[in-house]
Amino acid sequence: MLYYARGSVTDRLSPDDLRAGLHQALACLGPRRRVLVVPPDFTRFHSQAGRLTRLAYDYFGPGLTDVLPALGTHSAMTPDQIAEMFPGVPAQLFRVHNWRTGVTTIGEVPGEFVRQVSEGAVDFPWPVQLANLIWTGQHDLILSIGQVVPHEVIGMANHNKNIFVGTGGAASINRSHFIGAAYGMERMMGRADTPVRRILNYAGDRFAKHLPIVYVHTVIGRDPDGSLQIRGLYVGDDPEVFNQAAALSLQVNFELVDEPLKKVVVYLDPAEFKSTWLGNKAVYRTRMAMADGGELIVLAPGLKEFGEDAEIDRLIRKYGYRGTPASLAAVRANVELQNNLSAAAHLIHGSSEGRFGITYCPGHLTRQEIESVNFRHADLATMLQRYDPAKLKDGWNTLSDGERFFYISNPALGLWAHRGRFNK
Repeated sequence: MLYYARGSVTDRLSPDDLRAGLHQALACLGPRRRVLVVPPDFTRFHSQAGRLTRLAYDYFGPGLTDVLPALGTHSAMTPDQIAEMFPGVPAQLFRVHNWRTGVTTIGEVPGEFVRQVSEGAVDFPWPVQLANLIWTGQHDLILSIGQVVPHEVIGMANHNKNIFVGTGGAASINRSHFIGAAYGMERMMGRADTPVRRILNYAGDRFAKHLPIVYVHTVIGRDPDGSLQIRGLYVGDDPEVFNQAAALSLQVNFELVDEPLKKVVVYLDPAEFKSTWLGNKAVYRTRMAMADGGELIVLAPGLKEFGEDAEIDRLIRKYGYRGTPASLAAVRANVELQNNLSAAAHLIHGSSEGRFGITYCPGHLTRQEIESVNFRHADLATMLQRYDPAKLKDGWNTLSDGERFFYISNPALGLWAHRGRFNK
């Protein structure tokens, strides 16, 4: 059932609008005594999930017993991050998802189904795994909160991905990422109906139908002046809540450019992007817009590592971003990648496939480290002087010497493609 739906490309929902919409939806559910909230972590700070979690706490009071950020393989949130993203929500309510040991396998999507929906790209079953707190916590309401936006692994982020991947285990996360990468990221991004989504829908319908999950989806866009605006809020417990949010997100977050982009400059907020595991959204979200032979410059003042997880960081350093054929060959030849398929998928996602150059300007990693994973390196201070984020606007910019380039202040908020490539 869809409990609340409001959104359009011109909407600008205020904090009061969010409160009224969420509380109206929650009132439809009746009294609840043990509520779990599953929001994203700090890497989705702009999703409004922090504010919505606070609004849920205001509504349920002591009935809200647990908050489980959907970390996936990300690092646990720090106390400072929790305080900044979730002001007013008691810190003692927060739990840490352990994707290696804190999960239960509740079923399996058959290999035949996976092979069918992936059009033969992979041929293995997908284990359905959930955080123990979700599976055995005996909550009478699970509020899954997050932003719907184009995503490299599944096409459009959120809905049951927040549950089955965000609070999944090593096997389910690894395989879901690899399925999407093997099928083809560019065949999925910006689309609500994809092989990975069908697999998660199968899992939800067969194994988790009884869980009292209600989804709270936001859609976030930008005004012409660059300010972030809440374009939509959707609350419900069936696929329609996702379908409506995804349809609006495609209008709000997807920018088609008329010609391939020869030079793109992307800025990564240091508070949000400290690894290429996250920072490569600069690559994922622009790859369909980039011209062959073009250059992508990534300004990354917070960059200090490749993977947030120590083992994934090691694998990225060892194998590098060398494109799909090299990455698939490495998977076939190395058990350590077979056991970490999400890392292998990430190596595919983060490559230009040799079509264009990727130049990272890191705050903390060395030239040798950057070049060892097959990126180009440039000095951050020099590049910030030339491409000053404070002076740039999203979209086309022209410097005093005539250089023209396309600027993106936050790659996590959208998807860019030129018309010819997206229509293929």
